[in-house]
Amino acid sequence: MATYKEIKGTQIEVVSSDPSNPVEGQVWYNSTDQAVKGQAVLSAGTWSTGGNMNTARRALGGAGAQTSALAFGGVNPGPTLYNLTESYDGTNWTEVADLNTTRRDVSGAGASNTSALAFGGTTPSATGATESWNGSSWTEVNDLNTARGSFGGAGIITSALAAGGRTGTITNVTESWNGTNWTEVNDLNTSRDQLGAAGASNTAVLAFGGDSGGSGSATANTESWNGSNWTEVNNLNTARYGIDGIGIYTAALGVGGAGALPAAEDWNGTNWTSVAALSTGTRNCGTGGTTTAGIKFAGESPPGETTATEEWNGPGTPVTRTFTDS
Repeated sequence: MATYKEIKGTQIEVVSSDPSNPVEGQVWYNSTDQAVKGQAVLSAGTWSTGGNMNTARRALGGAGAQTSALAFGGVNPGPTLYNLTESYDGTNWTEVADLNTTRRDVSGAGASNTSALAFGGTTPSATGATESWNGSSWTEVNDLNTARGSFGGAGIITSALAAGGRTGTITNVTESWNGTNWTEVNDLNTSRDQLGAAGASNTAVLAFGGDSGGSGSATANTESWNGSNWTEVNNLNTARYGIDGIGIYTAALGVGGAGALPAAEDWNGTNWTSVAALSTGTRNCGTGGTTTAGIKFAGESPPGETTATEEWNGPGTPVTRTFTDS
């Protein structure tokens, strides 16, 4: 049998701490842990538990990344509407400056907890209020043209998209944000609210799921936005509303939702595939990140709201394994 040195051309390295940037297939002996370890790549995604939020709520806005997320607004039984904002550093949630407009059913866009956009929602009437976050405070900027809540929102602070939602009735109206103003663009093919959305700009967004009838009529419909038009593509495997999105329009994750609370599905640009379920089934939660490093927080977990945070490490994510003799 060939030895490790004969295969790799070197002996197993002895180190006191794990390498900072190991490559796939690298093996080493950690003398501090007294264990042989190696670098692998996840063949399937997994959810792990993150730090709990300070305030349980649903229908909140979310933005950012797995280690740098922002949560804002929402509602809890009462019903109590919130303007609370919390910032996540990858371990803990910290309360920071409040939104100027208290609301639920709000959407968010942004790449980190220092740069985000909050737009739309209900106060309890529909609002078009838009606010920009700079890491320490919210600033009111130009409103949506169509006041609404429970819509799909995606993008970053300078390039976002709002699709569908409820103005009092369900709508298919779509608006594009250029960093200064909202502009009405071509409508969704299917009117709906409580839909999920994923995308990194106002020119490339995926919209999926939702309530197409206004009374719990769950849909699996999925549409792709190219900056000019919506195109119907392959449906979710499970129709649901209250679903939330992670990632971009060619690599997205749809999480939770009524009728499939713990279920998650992965979009590869063509098809949806069921992946590992959430530990805490929810709907109308907040999300951020990507399909290899995502985050889901709060939401409604019947019979009430939750503070639970879960972190997603998707297929292809590097992971350090410890070898055992069992």
